[in-house]
Amino acid sequence: MDTPKGAGRPIVLRQGPSADNVTEDTMADETRQASRQVLRDYKRVGAAIRYLEAHVREQPVLSEVAAAVNMSEFHFQRSFRRWAGISPKRFLQYLTVGYAKDALNESQSVLDTAFDVGLSGPSRLHDLFVSCEAMTPGEYKELGSGLVIRYGFHPTPFGECLLFVTERGICGLAFVEDDRDASLQNLGAQWSLATHLHDQAATAPFAEQIFGEGLAQDVPLRLVLKGTNFQVRVWEALMCIPPGHVTSYEALGAYLGKPKASRAIGSAVGRNSISYLVPCHRVIHKSGLVTGYRWGHIRKRALLGWEAARHAEEVQSAA
Repeated sequence: MDTPKGAGRPIVLRQGPSADNVTEDTMADETRQASRQVLRDYKRVGAAIRYLEAHVREQPVLSEVAAAVNMSEFHFQRSFRRWAGISPKRFLQYLTVGYAKDALNESQSVLDTAFDVGLSGPSRLHDLFVSCEAMTPGEYKELGSGLVIRYGFHPTPFGECLLFVTERGICGLAFVEDDRDASLQNLGAQWSLATHLHDQAATAPFAEQIFGEGLAQDVPLRLVLKGTNFQVRVWEALMCIPPGHVTSYEALGAYLGKPKASRAIGSAVGRNSISYLVPCHRVIHKSGLVTGYRWGHIRKRALLGWEAARHAEEVQSAA
């Protein structure tokens, strides 16, 4: 009797992926897709803001703005709502000079309290408890010698970010345009003697805590500030400005007891290397113009509009 072809060979049973692995892979894939969608939405918002700035005199209608970013009015509306939570028309109202002037006036009383309380305690940002420590003069001069900095690139509602983390806390947070290497060099310049390690796993939990939705925020975020005594004072004052509010360089100087130092204040604001958490984007010109931001004034306008929309929603919900 002939032996069937293949007889005597061991039968190998290949186990398929477990349900747990499939679930984890599916969730990871969904997270990646959601991150890419957020980045695409932000780019469209940025393009829309750029178009509106270039055509401010014409006051273009929504259909014209949508066409300028190569989208139908329907898809533009949907993309904007997904990113900002409100309609483009309402969002764009938060970007006008008139709104900015009103916001400066309305924020005054809030800031009086915020500065009085905040300058003597930890800051609170979108339900994040943020505390900070300044490096000593000796550490400042050492440029990070002996320090290990782990860094990673992560998606945010305002484009990709570069995050620097040490054992003591976050020491850098920058928004990235297109060139990761340039961002890494710029942010790492003040820590030029430190050891820099690309470690996405180490920085991811921080990115999730800062920009994630619905996560536990009861663990304080520690920031490590590297600057002169004056710069650190300015950055600590910035952390007192609540989301949805703005102040001017002159007002910030007055709160710090330096009413004639607006230029020095502006320089210190511009040297901030921990974006968003040290909210230098909330300082605008006293005329209401939104200018001067290390990571681009288009992103600054997007940040302010996004925060204003959420603040308005919170006020409405509390009423």
